[in-house]
Amino acid sequence: PVHHAPQPYKFGYSVKDKHGEQHREEAGDGHAVRGSYGFSDARGIRRQVNYVADKAGFRAQVKTNEPGTANQNPAAVHLISDAPYGHGGYAGAAGLGYAGVVAPVLVAPVVYNGLGGNGLLGGLGYARYGY
Repeated sequence: PVHHAPQPYKFGYSVKDKHGEQHREEAGDGHAVRGSYGFSDARGIRRQVNYVADKAGFRAQVKTNEPGTANQNPAAVHLISDAPYGHGGYAGAAGLGYAGVVAPVLVAPVVYNGLGGNGLLGGLGYARYGY
């Protein structure tokens, strides 16, 4: 087998429209990968994820104000939320939003509810934001 030395790389993009903004940046040097991605929407909901992947593993920090989130540190991820604790998540509308993604598993489709999913406390939705 032929061994090729890792090559440094860097890429990024940002897309902005009337619905919000999405972005991603990443760079690798053969020893580590560092990057970030995130979004903000027209309602003011935002998420920013900063990550590092190296021989020590994958580590991420998530900053968000998404309803249904709280300050937690599951696994190697640091979740920083300024959403009020116990507020419901966004279940999505017309197949859009966090609960609107359908993924096939074996034969039957499964709805992925995401973080916050159908909302805490029975799905309070975006009541705080007037939706």
